[in-house]
Amino acid sequence: MRFLALLLALALSACASLSDRARESLEQPGLEGARIGLVVMTLDGRELVAIRPDERFLPASNTKMFTVAAAFHRLGDMTMPDPSRGTSLELVPNGSGPPTLVLVGRGDATLIDAPDCLRNCLSDLADIVVGAGIREIAGIISDETQFPHELWPPGWSHEDLVKRAGAPVSALTINSNEMRITVTPGPADGDPASIAWADAAPGYVIEGLVTTSDSDEAEFSVTIEPAGPQNIVRLIGSVNRTGPAVTLPVAVQEPAYTAALRLKALLDTRGINTGASVEARYRFGIVQAPAPHMEIARNLSPPLIENVTFLMKQSQNLHAELLLRRLGLIEGDGSRVAGLRIVEAMLNEAGAPRWAWDFADGSGMSVYNRLTPQMTADFLLWTTTQPWGQAFRDTLPIGGVDGTLRRRFTGTPLEGRVFAKTGTLRGTNALSGFIMTKSGQMLIFAAFANERPTGAGSATDALDATLVTISEMN
Repeated sequence: MRFLALLLALALSACASLSDRARESLEQPGLEGARIGLVVMTLDGRELVAIRPDERFLPASNTKMFTVAAAFHRLGDMTMPDPSRGTSLELVPNGSGPPTLVLVGRGDATLIDAPDCLRNCLSDLADIVVGAGIREIAGIISDETQFPHELWPPGWSHEDLVKRAGAPVSALTINSNEMRITVTPGPADGDPASIAWADAAPGYVIEGLVTTSDSDEAEFSVTIEPAGPQNIVRLIGSVNRTGPAVTLPVAVQEPAYTAALRLKALLDTRGINTGASVEARYRFGIVQAPAPHMEIARNLSPPLIENVTFLMKQSQNLHAELLLRRLGLIEGDGSRVAGLRIVEAMLNEAGAPRWAWDFADGSGMSVYNRLTPQMTADFLLWTTTQPWGQAFRDTLPIGGVDGTLRRRFTGTPLEGRVFAKTGTLRGTNALSGFIMTKSGQMLIFAAFANERPTGAGSATDALDATLVTISEMN
């Protein structure tokens, strides 16, 4: 008994020592006032570090782990293409006149309209129209009624809605619902810069005042305003004179309508008379989608595992939101709320206390999301017991190797040995996942830094250094 008591005392002492070292490592200059939580545990559930384990934190994109885990848990085999999810074209007869063409979206996040597109291309659908011998249509309708019309979840910051990170959610998505503007500096300080679309953006015009500057920093302010049949993208700022042209991704504000305009442009170039009518069809409340008409073409979207891995590695918000709505079709109407019910059912099965989490979206952009470090670490431990646990871990970015961790942990003992999801919002940094220690032991961790003071730097260096310290001591 004395021997067992001694072992217990030594274990508690080691845990306290590791927690103390972690606290010291997290107390970096410039982070005064920040609230940081950290839990580290072994794969058998033994706790090594516990700093504010039960406090609720804004998780940012750590939210994506739960959306993706729910997809593994409920959607079955994601390695095979699902024909039912592909974007399609339907013909609606108009008596003796030319038919109307309907572009139907079913939540596929990977439809592309670009000259170099090789797979799941909008141009493939246009080519099939030509191949079907159709030479005239009355107009084009884009149909996004697969999901209820809810472009942005609650709690998304207004300033993000014109950026790539805040691209609106739509069952009919094209080019990840973003468009790109190229800003080229003029020859001299003070000269106006050249502003142009990097690719076609039907339905949008640019109004901008961007000057050339000798300053090393380039800053831009972008707003999008509706103006009659077109949207105006207003761009104000400066670009460095000696630097390269800058490409700015901007969120499409009307995805379904934009997709119809892009299809019209492709058909026009193929000599098809597309008529003047272009519109979008939405679903509000419990209104049912119209009955399908004759389908003439359907794209085969890539296996979902490819998109799930991409959204985790690159932290792609729109793709995560579309995945949440796809979960919402399992037992509901494809809404955000129906998707969150699937996530909640999984968390109940995992034994997560209800007070320890709140989700308002599937991507982590909402400021209403909350997680505790303890619940997050416990959940990650639960995933290791599931038949899909390894496949889930394989989607996580790897430190110093790929995704949002490709520039972190390089040159440290944890390079290639951190498998974790990042999270970043204003005043927030998060990182949760798995690390392989110096001794070869796999550990689970959940780290959150919230409420960084205005002007304070990122907490990522402190979080990363602390994980290195824990790895070296373990």
